[in-house]
Amino acid sequence: MNLNPVVRVRVPATSANLGPGFDAFGLALSLYDELTVTPGGSGVTVEVVGSGAGEVALDESHLVVRAIRAGLESLGAVVPGFRLRCENRIPHGRGLGSSSAAIVGGIAAAYGLTGTPLDRDRVVELANEIEGHPDNVAAAALGGFTIAWTDGETGRAIRLEPEAGLAAIAYVPGTRVLTREARGLLPAAVPHGDAAANAGRAALLVAALTSRPELLMTATEDRLHQAYREPAMPESLALVHKLRGSGLPAVVSGAGPTVLVLTVASEEVRVLPLGSSDVSGGLAAAPDGWERYELGIEPLGVQVWSGSQPVERE
Repeated sequence: MNLNPVVRVRVPATSANLGPGFDAFGLALSLYDELTVTPGGSGVTVEVVGSGAGEVALDESHLVVRAIRAGLESLGAVVPGFRLRCENRIPHGRGLGSSSAAIVGGIAAAYGLTGTPLDRDRVVELANEIEGHPDNVAAAALGGFTIAWTDGETGRAIRLEPEAGLAAIAYVPGTRVLTREARGLLPAAVPHGDAAANAGRAALLVAALTSRPELLMTATEDRLHQAYREPAMPESLALVHKLRGSGLPAVVSGAGPTVLVLTVASEEVRVLPLGSSDVSGGLAAAPDGWERYELGIEPLGVQVWSGSQPVERE
């Protein structure tokens, strides 16, 4: 098989759940990890700069390497060795889909290495097999606003066009929360009234994100998971309550601890310090020790280029 000599991949951060859309909704954000894969030799060489540098494995157990291998196997291709460079801007362990970006990026790189046109639905299927749930991987693969589900064990997703100008403000703390820790706090059952309320809010959120952004505050109400996770991230839930108390549609991003505020870029939102006594209609600055990202919605999802030429361009 003739392999492309070098492949570059750009894959976005994602936010899942978005309040009531637990394990189903995802949004692709304009913050990216970039991968460069160069085939050759008989083993793997991994270089990581940015988030995760000095922490993650640099061998076959690296998540991107595993995803590349899974993608190649699915395509019936064998690449004995390659060099992988990861430039990571998505914070690890913060609820912005860093693991999903690694998985989707690695699978997409396999398509690029073999020169195969990217099959995004298949990427979602493969990524779900590795990640275990499809919400973040769907948004990373498809871009925009996604609704994901599983048929048996097969990950599925559809992409919807977000409202023009939809944007997000991410408040990212310096501490991490493991997804399995956050999931471990969820009860085995919830009151029927809470489940019914979440179903209604999730349906409303589809409309709010695609055509009725004035409904975002009501549509992002959640009774299913955020409050149960408060012991693992009390500062995050305190920030959610403070922002929502000032009229801003704030949610926990994914499993947390990042807090996300959904807004429309054309809206004029005042930026005020958290300690201000007048926060009505204002958007607070990041708390001490946190970072604040102003992000757009990534429309295309993962992108792949071979050398100077794109393997696939929307």
